[in-house]
Amino acid sequence: MRIRAVAFSANGCSTALRLRESLDEDVELFCKTSSDTMGIRRVEGPMKEWVKAAFTECDAIVFVGALGIAVRYIAPFIKSKTTDPAVVVMDEHARWTIALLSGHIGGCNELTERIAERMGSEAVVTTATDLNGKFSVDTFAEHNGMRISSMKVAKDVSARVLDGRFVGFCSDIPISGELPEGIVLADDGAFGVCVSADPGKRPFDTTLNLVPMDIILGIGCRRDTDPDKMESFIEWTLRENGIARERVLAIASIDLKKDEQAILRLAKKLEVQALFYTADELNSVKGEFSKSDFVTKITTVDCVCERSAVKAGGERFIKRKTAEDGMTVAICSKDVGARFL
Repeated sequence: MRIRAVAFSANGCSTALRLRESLDEDVELFCKTSSDTMGIRRVEGPMKEWVKAAFTECDAIVFVGALGIAVRYIAPFIKSKTTDPAVVVMDEHARWTIALLSGHIGGCNELTERIAERMGSEAVVTTATDLNGKFSVDTFAEHNGMRISSMKVAKDVSARVLDGRFVGFCSDIPISGELPEGIVLADDGAFGVCVSADPGKRPFDTTLNLVPMDIILGIGCRRDTDPDKMESFIEWTLRENGIARERVLAIASIDLKKDEQAILRLAKKLEVQALFYTADELNSVKGEFSKSDFVTKITTVDCVCERSAVKAGGERFIKRKTAEDGMTVAICSKDVGARFL
């Protein structure tokens, strides 16, 4: 988890240093104060620009200061609970740790609880399912690497669970753990949740589909490949192999392509991470791969797409290297399972 924290006073800087020591992740520290920074880097420009960058570059932001400061700064950049980072607010003495934004999908509630436990603080979590100890479908999906078909229907799941109304549940993959209160195993009914690789499966009159993200795409291409051409190529390849785009977890390539717009725009379109690896990292991947003398000459890697897919977590090839007009793709899958929390 990429975390940035910003403090607004000398006391806040002291607390921010404690925060960094208490968490397992690397936490980047910043401050906006004329007081003693205790070695923490100052934000030199407008805080608005710092927050704007943090919203796109981080998984979580921790404000060490007043709640109102955080609200004012984040307000212009809030877009969607599926994309916004977790935002946590902690007072400068670490008495209270408040989950402010992206409680479930963004992991804010979990991060808030963890910070509070390690800092000896009081966690403040206000989402209804958490307050009532009920099943949260978006938390379940996030923890188990699933894509949610409709946030509106997901909200209805929470409402029905809280009201004690029927919510059926079925799954095409193994799920361990105890069935949560308010959820009923069912093959049909008026309303329910369906876990399946097929996003069009509709066992219930109103169905919330959760699609396990188990597909990793390894990508290679010529410099300055047309992004529209890349998108069409990938969509055709997925379609030809019977793979719903909702299943894609990540795309991967060599770090020589980290600024390639065709790859970056594809990742944005698919709403996934673009992962880039060095030639040494790719060459260290064990296995049998396709070979290209031309690719080796340019990159020192015999097959960028296949090695990238495996390096990013792919366990089995669904489709080895497929090439078209200077573009290549390899499709890997990984094992999926799920667990009720």
